[in-house]
Amino acid sequence: MQQNRRTFLMGAGMVGAMAAIGDVAQAQVPDSSNVAHGMAHGLTLLTMRHQGEYRLGVKTDKGILDVNGVAELLNMHAPGTMDDLLQHEDGPSLSALVNVAIVKEETIEYGPVVTRPEKIVCVGLNYRKHAQEIGAPVPKQPVLFNKYNVALNHHNGTVKLPVEFAKKFDYEVELVMVMGKLAKNVAESDALSYVAGYCTGNDFTARDLQMETGGQWMIGKTPDQFAPLGPYLVTADQVDPDNLKIECRVNGETRQSSHTSDFIFNSRQMISYISRYITLKPGDIIFTGTPQGVIMGRPKDQQVWLKPGDKIACSLEKLGELKFELV
Repeated sequence: MQQNRRTFLMGAGMVGAMAAIGDVAQAQVPDSSNVAHGMAHGLTLLTMRHQGEYRLGVKTDKGILDVNGVAELLNMHAPGTMDDLLQHEDGPSLSALVNVAIVKEETIEYGPVVTRPEKIVCVGLNYRKHAQEIGAPVPKQPVLFNKYNVALNHHNGTVKLPVEFAKKFDYEVELVMVMGKLAKNVAESDALSYVAGYCTGNDFTARDLQMETGGQWMIGKTPDQFAPLGPYLVTADQVDPDNLKIECRVNGETRQSSHTSDFIFNSRQMISYISRYITLKPGDIIFTGTPQGVIMGRPKDQQVWLKPGDKIACSLEKLGELKFELV
């Protein structure tokens, strides 16, 4: 039976790599009462879509591991989606599947890295040079707003511009933190231990809705598809969030190029502050602010707003490049 499983995996387009983490012939569905819990470590994760459903994937040097497919074929327990992994703290089960089988990355269709967070919390005006470019005072505490799940979007996706009620569309590349444990009133010194991982995001914005409708930040920030995330979630143990290069390119032209060391409030401070007022749960995501270089920060006679057909590429050091197109 084990040889049949190996043959099927290879024939199904999953390449090489049945290996390395013990004898998979002995894999069985564990008693749920005995399943270990905790965050994943040492992995680069993503969400992909397969036949209309979201599935959890792991990026490896040989390709993408399809967690759902491998778990089913080998009769092993594993989280079905990114949200299952985060909300059930199912990291140990995922680790038991890594390196078992891999699919080629160019064959997959991506989904948003996280698909059903309870909360999407955003921090505004969190880079010193960005505050300077738009003439805003440096905040004394983090400026918070929110997005909703309808805004979630994915790598290689599209943003349909709502041109019927907005015209001034702007990019905002951001580091996104994904929570891995319940966090309430956490100390700054301990805050990063609550993070499951980090990914590249874009706080896409309609500036006219945000700034010209009485300060309606929320409606300028959370129209459908306005929160692309991806392509990967890199587990927290591999990343120093306050020491990353960050860039955004429009049609190949670099528009934003900065470093998270320019944060006004660092990652620990953001998590600690938010958790005073809002209980953060596993799977919740935090957009951490955008650096200088946004269209809104240019002189008015140089503000050329985004339009259908523009291609956006966002990257953070170690986290990968997020691409999407405007339609």
